[in-house]
Amino acid sequence: MNAQATTGIGPDNDTDTHTDTDVIVVGAGPVGLALTLDLVRRGVSVRLLERDGARFEGSRAKGIQPRTREVLDDLGLADAALAAGGAYPPMGLHLGPWTTAWQMHATAPETAGTPYADLLLLPQYATADLLRAAVEHLGAGVEYGARAVAVTQEDDLCAVRLHDGRLLTGRYVVGADGGGSTVRKAAGIAFEGSTDETDRMILVDAAVDGLGRDHWHVWPRARGRSVAACPLPGGDRFQVMIKVRPGEADTSEDLTETALATLFRRRVGRSLALRDVSWSSVFRPNVRLAARYRHGRLLLCGDAAHVHTPAGAQGLNTGVQDAHNLGWKLQQVLAGAADSLLDSYEAERRPVAARVLGRSTELYEGLRRPRPGRLTRGHDEHQLDISYFGGPLAPADTPRTAALRCGDRAPDAPLPQPTPTAQRLFDLYRGPHFTALAFGDRAATATGRLPWPAAGAPLRRHTVLNRTTPRTPDEEALLTAYGITEDTVLLVRPDGHVGAVAPVDRTGDVRLPALFGPPAADR
Repeated sequence: MNAQATTGIGPDNDTDTHTDTDVIVVGAGPVGLALTLDLVRRGVSVRLLERDGARFEGSRAKGIQPRTREVLDDLGLADAALAAGGAYPPMGLHLGPWTTAWQMHATAPETAGTPYADLLLLPQYATADLLRAAVEHLGAGVEYGARAVAVTQEDDLCAVRLHDGRLLTGRYVVGADGGGSTVRKAAGIAFEGSTDETDRMILVDAAVDGLGRDHWHVWPRARGRSVAACPLPGGDRFQVMIKVRPGEADTSEDLTETALATLFRRRVGRSLALRDVSWSSVFRPNVRLAARYRHGRLLLCGDAAHVHTPAGAQGLNTGVQDAHNLGWKLQQVLAGAADSLLDSYEAERRPVAARVLGRSTELYEGLRRPRPGRLTRGHDEHQLDISYFGGPLAPADTPRTAALRCGDRAPDAPLPQPTPTAQRLFDLYRGPHFTALAFGDRAATATGRLPWPAAGAPLRRHTVLNRTTPRTPDEEALLTAYGITEDTVLLVRPDGHVGAVAPVDRTGDVRLPALFGPPAADR
């Protein structure tokens, strides 16, 4: 199939390809929704396609890590997520008549500089509902029942053929359509890894009579037949996980409520009754990573690029952070930035996925013999230490402060001089813009003279502190967190990572790298 395009008048060669939209996002799970929300708030036109005819109803991925909570904060959804979710209950390991209880998830250290120190329990359907409502509030929406069957590209556009024969065209197509991604297959990108067909787990959303909601219950059983039940917020639901041992594969074929209730009772005892099943699925451990994240105008995001075991609550989190990295780069390129900016998406995010794949696989192995030491989750899972230092947008030879390098996550801290609308640094970062922070009087003057392009993401300028020697505890905490010892302008990217560290030179000016957007006009 060849993509068809109409033409019009344009500035470069007297013709300009007309498309239906800027970006077509295929897949309306949390990752596709997060990307769509980020793009729409930037003024980018998006069509969000979902092959299924209705919203996803399952709890599936239910842990929102501290770094992803920061992303939701940037999207304006932190409070709504907290209201819809809850704290993870302690793990309760049932060993005969005894129950061993412990806190499974560690709290982020104070030095992390985050207002979200804990993992949030939020079922996938609730995460998607929050993102979908925000997308709709901005005037966009999900096109349900729109199944992509073919995706092609030419030099200046892409085309998506739907199952009903319609042809949609866009500047870019992003596949957020899961492990079986149509976009990835169309791009010819290998999906390297393995699927263990002998290891299966049944996931069920249901009520369980006789089971307390104060623990995440685990019943170890011999020969790989363990059962777990995690209480979900906002009602009487549990997410029940039933391991299916090798040779018992036929058990996972019958997902009727009667069969599930019988299996559950047989595994945990007759005192508990599973009922009112609202969703069920069979999980097979997939560990795969796309060889590339981009082929021309086709890009991959979330499970289309990497699939993980469920251990450690990493898959959805990594995917939403993919979207947060990609959204502003698409905006900049559409506004005239060099196309190579999109190459930095893979360069920055693929190493993160590779690391996460290894960690989640290690944690999943711990589920085979459940005990506290192998089930406890620590700081590695919080994803607060992700840095792009040394990558294409953060060369290793760029200036740094005593605490931060280019590419590092910019931490939160209280503002020494708060305002009614900004109490903390994250209040300044929230939104689809770059942020220039001035530390010191000379830096404040230099920040006011910074050139910035009219197109693409805007720059917001803030004098955080007009000196670099602290006089109060809050000032000391801020300067220490950011490692500021001299007049400095620090540029924070729209995804909350340090874009540049620029000490003020002898002329009183600073220079920022021209890596992020269209050429800037002199002010």
